[in-house]
Amino acid sequence: MSQKKVAMVGTPCEMMAASKLQYYTNSPIDFKIGLFCMENFSYSYFEQFLHEYDLTMNDVKKFDIIKGKLFIYLENGKELKIPISETKRVVRKNCDICVELSSETSDVSVGSIGSNDGWSTVIIRSEKAQEIIHKAIDEGYLEAKEFSEKQLKMLNKIAGNKKNTNLEEIEYRESKSRPVLYQRKITNKTINKEIAISNFDDLKANVIDIQACVLCGACEYMCPENLIFINNRKPLKKRGKCPENCHACFAVCPRTYAPEELRNDNSNNLGEYKEIYSMRSLKDYDGQDGSVVTTLLDYLLEKDLITNALVVDKKDDLAWKPYSKLTNNINEIIKTRGTKYSVCPVFKPLKELNEDVI
Repeated sequence: MSQKKVAMVGTPCEMMAASKLQYYTNSPIDFKIGLFCMENFSYSYFEQFLHEYDLTMNDVKKFDIIKGKLFIYLENGKELKIPISETKRVVRKNCDICVELSSETSDVSVGSIGSNDGWSTVIIRSEKAQEIIHKAIDEGYLEAKEFSEKQLKMLNKIAGNKKNTNLEEIEYRESKSRPVLYQRKITNKTINKEIAISNFDDLKANVIDIQACVLCGACEYMCPENLIFINNRKPLKKRGKCPENCHACFAVCPRTYAPEELRNDNSNNLGEYKEIYSMRSLKDYDGQDGSVVTTLLDYLLEKDLITNALVVDKKDDLAWKPYSKLTNNINEIIKTRGTKYSVCPVFKPLKELNEDVI
């Protein structure tokens, strides 16, 4: 088993990739904190979008999406409110086939939908998360209150709207011979047969070339020969032949076949869970949506339940450009607060751990 225990924070597609890494390999990822996510933006297209408002990324202090509107808080103290419908043209195309709002394969899911300002909606999914979060509450790290039926109804409705809309898009793509493999209802035995004959060329044809890649970087992380690399747009392969019996990149991609144990139950808008609460931090963190994610990572590190956190920060020299990093420093974790609304190869730092995988 891995000597490192990593807590990872990420979006639903990144949680699926992390879950597949756990399923197929000796992964250092030990605890998954999934975020609520409707969609993400292309960084370059979003830059162009801001130019229409005579803004650059350097002008922005904070982004937020609330009740169908994109709020852009500027460094000069002003605020811009834009209907989310106007941003659809800068949404990454892979988001149109995501059927999850609430990171259904995570240990715990965190988001703002359903809870009051200053609180987070927290969906506890695993026994491990249940034990950890209840201890964090008992020890004064977090405060929790019951999630009402009204709040649950609203959350369920929004999750259902996303799922149903994107299931229609999946059906449309399939009708045009553009496969959406992760939603295929096939047995694990059949999946294993498909993986055994698939490599990067198949990943490219079935995911990357048809705008289904989520840019998570699981393929790059898993390549034993370091042939796969990711630029700002998509995974590419260097010259060189894939090892004959290597199918790792195809197996762990979140948009290839999902094992039966991980596959979304599309009749359940929120996925399987044990409890739902509204929570906020009792620590002095001036963060987003109750600072629950920051406080939970703090608790995990303080109690030596993890060795590192895998989080997404933004570059100092390129405003709001996300990059992932491993850290065990709570001050660095605090620095990563706030949603970036664009993605990066989140698994890249795991290469630093030099862990052997199966």
